[in-house]
Amino acid sequence: MTHYKAPLRDMEFVLNDLLDFPSHYAAMPNGADATPETVTAILEEAGKFAENVLAPLNAVGDSEGCQWNDGKVTTPSGFKEAYAQYVDGGWPALSHDPAYGGQGLPHSLSTVMSELINTANWAWGMYPGLSHGAMNTLSEHGTEEQKQTYLTKLISGQWTGTMCLTEPHCGTDLGMLRTKAEPQADGTYRISGTKIFISAGDHDMAENIVHIVLARLPDAPAGTKGISLFIVPKFRVRADGSCGEANHVSCGSLEHKMGIHGNATCVLNFDGAEGFLIGPENRGLNCMFTFMNSARIGTALQGLAHAEWGFQHSLAYARERLQMRSLSGPKNPDGPADPIIVHADVRRMLMTQKVFAEGHRMLLYFTAKLLDITHHGSEEERKRAEGRLALLTPIAKAFMTETGFESANLGLQCFGGHGYIREWGMEQNVRDSRISTIYEGTTGIQALDLLGRKVLGSQGALLKDFLEEAGAEVQALAGNPAVAQWVPLVGKLAMELGEMTKQIGAKAMANPDEVGAASVDYLMYSGYVVQAYLWLKAAAVAAEKADADESGFYKAKLASANFYFSKILPRTRALKTTIEAGAEPLFALDESAFAYL
Repeated sequence: MTHYKAPLRDMEFVLNDLLDFPSHYAAMPNGADATPETVTAILEEAGKFAENVLAPLNAVGDSEGCQWNDGKVTTPSGFKEAYAQYVDGGWPALSHDPAYGGQGLPHSLSTVMSELINTANWAWGMYPGLSHGAMNTLSEHGTEEQKQTYLTKLISGQWTGTMCLTEPHCGTDLGMLRTKAEPQADGTYRISGTKIFISAGDHDMAENIVHIVLARLPDAPAGTKGISLFIVPKFRVRADGSCGEANHVSCGSLEHKMGIHGNATCVLNFDGAEGFLIGPENRGLNCMFTFMNSARIGTALQGLAHAEWGFQHSLAYARERLQMRSLSGPKNPDGPADPIIVHADVRRMLMTQKVFAEGHRMLLYFTAKLLDITHHGSEEERKRAEGRLALLTPIAKAFMTETGFESANLGLQCFGGHGYIREWGMEQNVRDSRISTIYEGTTGIQALDLLGRKVLGSQGALLKDFLEEAGAEVQALAGNPAVAQWVPLVGKLAMELGEMTKQIGAKAMANPDEVGAASVDYLMYSGYVVQAYLWLKAAAVAAEKADADESGFYKAKLASANFYFSKILPRTRALKTTIEAGAEPLFALDESAFAYL
């Protein structure tokens, strides 16, 4: 069976050739140590850890799963030991504040490193991944005492973190939340309620778990305006920072899931557990968005991870598996059949996986670069980057996970019947990837956020600003013979996106359901256009270097760009048609007529 190989060459292309991260880091106050040599060394070491330690545990985690006995959760064989190596290597601290034990490198470098960790073993990677969200939330909203008590241990990796939002009766609609927070005379709170679907909610890999919990104060307003945010540790913390007695937090059960079996997805019961308020009362949802936005970018990464993993494995298989003869004549005349990579339909599946994996990498790193700027840019640069992120985050989360799942399915299909059995791991990749379109907001929720809140809610300003900037870059390439054929197409689609936005907005004034009817197709259309913009830039860069490159890497990049523009981007034609069809076909059937039994 093929093992995961860190795609360092393509990562370096995106970082250095396409997005010029060396100049980006050199301009940042915390980027001086992120030299190209240092970045390469970090990624090489992370790649070794991913390939040699985490990847072999991927199938182990799936087959063994997590075990729940007497209220305690045990992770699969090797998970705990791998986490100890991860902590010993200083990986949790990479991009966090040196004042609390971090290494102070740019946040984007942690995102890039996370690609390696999570592609090798998504279920394992979720344990430290949730911790980063908790760290970001405490860094942004915690008191100094909270940072010294909790943030330092999270950064060191001694403790891990979670976010606890969902309850049995409410998922996306957090205004229905019932978990209670009772104020105490000593300034603490007693947290009571049940949370479900809590990833990494309990385990044996770290000595304490810091739960970031949404709850409601007794006199809180109804709905989302009455939610507060709390720190609730699994074990209470003594004055010296060590773990004391168990807090009243228990794992009631593990969810029986379709995939990511190696990660403990828990039902957590809070029975008067000691908690500490983060941020202002009744402003918890605002504070939690720090965590949720980190999680949405992290989930976008999952779309890349499963596309890359599936592509690597199906490519290796397609080179070796012999079936039938090529329609254009034998390519392996001395063998009984040709390798399946010679067949056009297998090429279609492989190329689709390839361009999504590479396109997702471009988009992920682009958003990571913007995130750096929101933390360390000038006031004008921050405002601009925040606008770009507001627009691109829902696109990245939903588009990358939807097409990542598509890619995982194509990877399985390349194996034929062998893909459907466990031996090769392809069916695990499909099962593991399926959750990505659901958690941290379903595709439908991301689409409503994009079209309703970000685009129409800003009167089109966020979209207009991005399209104008991207459009200027696209038009600047019109004289480049290597990409000139694609420039008018990208420009036309960008203009069409703006026109459709106006049409939807006008129709929604008479019928608000028009927004929901168009939203998912609109988001997918936007995703294809954003990636077309990135593929155009990538092709232009590759064309400059192709002739002098003996490895063929840049010529392959040009071929991939051609496939994207000729075979993937035309999907926008169907999406335009379905967007323009509006809400009427969705509501033409009376609710009572749905059932025919």
